[in-house]
Amino acid sequence: MATSRWADELAFATDLARRAGRLLSGSYERVERIRRKSLRDVVTEVDYASEQLALDGIRGRYPHDAILAEESGHHERVGPRGEPSGRTWVVDPLDGTVNYANGIPFFCVSVAMVEDGRPAVGVILDPMRDDCYAATADGPATLDGNRVAASTKRELGDFVVSLAIIGRGGIGRERRIGREIRIPRRMGSAALALAYVAGARFDAFVQNGGLSLWDVAAAGLIAERAGATVTNLKGDPWWDPTRRGSTVSIVAAPRRHHGTLLQLLAAAGTTVRTRR
Repeated sequence: MATSRWADELAFATDLARRAGRLLSGSYERVERIRRKSLRDVVTEVDYASEQLALDGIRGRYPHDAILAEESGHHERVGPRGEPSGRTWVVDPLDGTVNYANGIPFFCVSVAMVEDGRPAVGVILDPMRDDCYAATADGPATLDGNRVAASTKRELGDFVVSLAIIGRGGIGRERRIGREIRIPRRMGSAALALAYVAGARFDAFVQNGGLSLWDVAAAGLIAERAGATVTNLKGDPWWDPTRRGSTVSIVAAPRRHHGTLLQLLAAAGTTVRTRR
């Protein structure tokens, strides 16, 4: 396998995710402080500790890169002559905090590096299973170092799909789409569920908004490099660094079925929703 242009950054991101993962697993089911962040979301002291570990690591290794992290926002760094480095690390220190806080073992650490406006490195670590999904923009998707690929199922009716249609009437729309697949699932960690498309644990992933850049930066790249077609709900490019807040939508599926899923979503009247 040819060496990636971003091999050093991938090795760093993998090590960073593993260190954050050890912090999460070490505090699992021992969370002392849980704070409500929004109507349906919470944040714990472990989120902040994991993020601080990641920020310190990136600043120490790549001090001139920008950082976009969920809990603390955007930290601009500049090069030695004052110019932006052109690279941004996008970090979700704990995706699936509600699961984590309730002792449900489905959550992950997400670390991505964006260069020239596109994700170039992505790592998703599931610390409870010690599963590490990874990819670079010029290489394959891997799970624990072994190459993985998106689903090859021939029939959409056999699909197990991570499906979340949010907004008014979402349950009804999910049922309409559900009639065309084997079964939908909603797991509580979008980043990990999207990474599952890379290894065909999920045949597809659909969510019509409610996602932020740090939810999809790493997992979207990994699913794409595994051979899935990844777009937004309209079939346009999935990565848009100008998006702010929870406004990102994702449809990830094998190429032969992706268009059909978009048609089903349109027929069900599904539109992009922003979770507030």
